[in-house]
Amino acid sequence: MARLAHLPSLPRLPRPPGPRLSSALLGATALELFVLAGRLAVYPFGLAPERGGTTPAEAGPPGTTDPPAPAPAPAPATTVLPAAPPVVLLHGFIDNRSAFVVLRRTLARHGRRPESLNYSPLTRDVRTAAGLLGRHVEEICARTGHSRVDIVGHSLGGLIARYYVQRLGGDRRVRTLVTLGTPHGGTAVAPGAGVHPIVRQMRGGSSVIEELRGPAPGCRTRFVSFWSELDQVMVPVGTACVDHPDLDAVNVRVTGIGHLALPVHPTVAAAVREALEAPEAGEDDATATGTTSAA
Repeated sequence: MARLAHLPSLPRLPRPPGPRLSSALLGATALELFVLAGRLAVYPFGLAPERGGTTPAEAGPPGTTDPPAPAPAPAPATTVLPAAPPVVLLHGFIDNRSAFVVLRRTLARHGRRPESLNYSPLTRDVRTAAGLLGRHVEEICARTGHSRVDIVGHSLGGLIARYYVQRLGGDRRVRTLVTLGTPHGGTAVAPGAGVHPIVRQMRGGSSVIEELRGPAPGCRTRFVSFWSELDQVMVPVGTACVDHPDLDAVNVRVTGIGHLALPVHPTVAAAVREALEAPEAGEDDATATGTTSAA
C-alpha cells in the first residue's frame, strides 16, 4: 500500500531517495502492468466528452464530432453556491478522462464536483493546450457561478495546468493545483521525443520548462505535487517536485507505486481530496496550522 507523508509538515524541496529495494520496484512494476491493463480496458469509455460539461472542439480526441454546447449565462447573484469550487481533472499524454475513475468517485462521495477535460493527443504544444484549458475553466465558472476552480493534473496534464496558471494568468481562476507525477523540472525519459513536439517539451531544458523557471511574482495558486520514488517516467524522480521561489508549493512523497498508479491508487485519491480540502491562508487559521494524516 502507498504511504504518504503528513501534508503540512513536508519539506518543500525533498531530496531524491536512496537506492531502491528490488522487491519494492518489482511490486510497483507489477502494479503498473495491472493498472495499464485496466486503463486499456476503460480507455474507450473516456473518449467522448463528459456529459454536463463542454469540451472545446479543438481539445476533443480524434473522431469526436459533437459540437461544443454554447456557454450559458453566468449564475444569478442570488444563487447559493456550494462552499467548495468545482474540480477540473486533466489527464496525461495519450490518455483521456477515464484515467480518473477512482479519483472522481472519491471526490464525488465527499461532495465535490469533478469535471474532466479531454485534449487531443494530436495537440503539439503545451501553450496551445493551456489556452484550451483556460477557455474550459472560464466556461465552468460561467456555468456554475464560481469565480475559482481547483485542478488535478496527471503527468503532462499537470504541466499544462501549471503553464496556464503561471504564464497565462490562470492563478486568477485556480485556487489549488494538484499534480501527480508531473515533470516540473523536465524528465530525461520521454518516449517518442523525436516524433511528437509536445513530448520534447517535457524534457529538461525545453523552452516550456525554461519559461516555468522564470519569475512568477504574486502567483495566487497553491501547488501540491505528488511524486513517487518508484516513478520510472520521472528521471530524476525529484523532477516531479515543484521547485520555484515564487510559488506556494508542497511536495508529497509517495512510496511503493509507479507513474500510472498515481491517479488510480485509493490512498493517493484520499490524499488528493485532503489537499483540496485544506483551507487557504486566512480562511481558517485554526485548521490551517493543524496536521493532516494521509497515511
